[in-house]
Amino acid sequence: MNSDWTGLNLADLVDLLEPLPEPAPVSMAPQTAGWIWLGLALLAISGLVVRWVRIRRRKTAYRRQALAELARCPDEASRLAGLLRRTALSAYPRAEVASLHGAEWLAFLDRSYGGSAFSEGPGRHLIAAPYRPETTQEPLKPLVRTWIKMHRVASP
Repeated sequence: MNSDWTGLNLADLVDLLEPLPEPAPVSMAPQTAGWIWLGLALLAISGLVVRWVRIRRRKTAYRRQALAELARCPDEASRLAGLLRRTALSAYPRAEVASLHGAEWLAFLDRSYGGSAFSEGPGRHLIAAPYRPETTQEPLKPLVRTWIKMHRVASP
């Protein structure tokens, strides 16, 4: 025991202790190459996902625009027929859609969404709608909304 410590109480002895050295700061950088590669892979994957989402949104912009126009459009067969035609021309090649009329047009609409409501259901009113005044008929808006949301476009 050191002679300098004689006569000191416990509090005085504690004051004589040297403070513990501060540890070195912990680095936030990855310590191994594996974490760097994992970070780069996650960054690349997230970039590809963002790119895919942007491309998909750009490809389906016509659907959102058509649905917004449908919400403002009354349930008139002639106006809905025009909206369907414009939407189909936006989604499919002009050579495939522009010349269709009558039963061929309804068959195309049925094929493109997988149903039969155009040729066998309320959609058949679309054929004569531009040529005759509006009459009481089955509502077409739900059918048109379904077609806009569900039609399948062949990948190029």
